Amino acid sequence: MKRMGIGLAACLLMLCACSKPQEAKVPSETTVSTEVKEAGELILATTTSTKDSGLLDEILPVFEEATGYSVSVISVGSGEAMKMGENGEADVLLVHSPAAEKTFVEEGHADEDGRKDVMYNDFIIVGPKDDPAGVGAEWANDAVGAFKAISEKQSPFISRSDESGTHKKELTIWGKCEIEPSGDWYIQAGTGMGAVLEMANEKLAYTLSDRATWLNLGLDEDLTILCEKDESGILYNQYGVICVNPEKNENINHEGAKEFQNWILSEETQKLIGDYGTETYGAPLFTPNAQ
Repeated sequence: MKRMGIGLAACLLMLCACSKPQEAKVPSETTVSTEVKEAGELILATTTSTKDSGLLDEILPVFEEATGYSVSVISVGSGEAMKMGENGEADVLLVHSPAAEKTFVEEGHADEDGRKDVMYNDFIIVGPKDDPAGVGAEWANDAVGAFKAISEKQSPFISRSDESGTHKKELTIWGKCEIEPSGDWYIQAGTGMGAVLEMANEKLAYTLSDRATWLNLGLDEDLTILCEKDESGILYNQYGVICVNPEKNENINHEGAKEFQNWILSEETQKLIGDYGTETYGAPLFTPNAQ
């Protein structure tokens, strides 16, 4: 009996000894590694044109390799990107709707540095090569005249209708025309630039596009540029970068957002932006203008 008692005690001691490492297996290492991973993630909300043009595919890997951050790109219209910022659902914005961006900053949705210029290009009006509205012949450098002609002929026009910077520019031009477009000829797509250009190509319709997305998609077999370089400057297309106010959400990666902002405004990245497209198209798709 005594030997059995000793054996039982030894077994109990062994069980206790074995159980301690089990208790020590707290998921602390897993938690730490997850936190480190999350700290390295950055949510960039941006207009569809920066993605559809191929620019982000060109430059973001350079940022990720240099900083260790992993960038999740949410490609929507500028209006939707700013709504994400207002709701604390993005860390940093790259958008092209200057008036709305000014309001965004004034309402306290940005951090203390506000909005910074990054680059610009221009808008163009594209349409079918047979040009039923006569835009290219009469209004090749007059966006307001071009829109009036399209409306008068009721030629099919695809609108992004998504509160993007391009959509707001389109509405500005219609406003200058003193026209509120409606009817079967005015097609409200509610989608991004690339999809709208594909629709215009399919329906042989007119649309307003940023030049970079147009060039990158290469839809010039059936469509062509009919109006560009308006002398009034109405087709100018400026992009800006904004870090979201970190008070919006405790999970906002403000440190990463600042690193991205400083990086995209740096001399090295501005050169990358200025070089993009030159080999393929003979000219840059964006002109850097950070100060």
